[in-house]
Amino acid sequence: MSKTVAIIPSRLESSRLPEKALRDICGLPMIVHVYKRCLLTETLDDVYVATDNLKIKQVVEAHDGKVIMTSSEHQTGTDRIAQACQEIDADIVVNVQGDEALVNPQYIDKVVGALQADNTINVAILVNPFNKRNSPSDIKTVLNEQDEVMYFSRSDIPSDARSHDHQLLKAYHILPFRKDFLLEYAGWDKGRLERIEFNEYLRILEKGYKIKAVHVESEAVSVDTAEDLAYVRQQMPNDPYYQQYG
Repeated sequence: MSKTVAIIPSRLESSRLPEKALRDICGLPMIVHVYKRCLLTETLDDVYVATDNLKIKQVVEAHDGKVIMTSSEHQTGTDRIAQACQEIDADIVVNVQGDEALVNPQYIDKVVGALQADNTINVAILVNPFNKRNSPSDIKTVLNEQDEVMYFSRSDIPSDARSHDHQLLKAYHILPFRKDFLLEYAGWDKGRLERIEFNEYLRILEKGYKIKAVHVESEAVSVDTAEDLAYVRQQMPNDPYYQQYG
């Protein structure tokens, strides 16, 4: 039986929302919400936070969490979890973004299930319907008929230049990787499109590899701004998973 672990990359610096990992949401720091929600899954055998910051380490450990210290030189969360996973015995490593304070544990199980069901899949990602236009902080994606990612962009894709009001798909950044593929991918140089879009998963597509998409319906947001934080603080008290650990 394969072993599956989640690694939550977390750093303190954030240009749009300083120290967002430690921002209070209903009495708990954001990173602790993400950690505790991962513990509610059925497919994860273990959960770790990967960080270069002692303050984050102390906060997570104060809530009985496991932490792996990593280099401060990493430019992406993927680089950080790639370093961290070298210390862990695992077959599948799930990158759960540290700002997904409302992440649904069942959705983690669903996307992990894609790799468990098909050993030819090296990496998968969640996608959900999205209608907000002109929002460069949200990564949009388009898929082929096999539900494989064709492209990621901060622009609205497909374009509405000729046809209007069609639904978009947003990338929901929960990504399970096969560990050996993750380590190979993290060693590649940044791709041209990755440098343009500032999305590291384009590196996979540029090399000709596939990313499987798994559809969900979600209103969760990545906390990137003060407005996002206010939204999550408003939603959290009535969230059924928060009621299990809060």
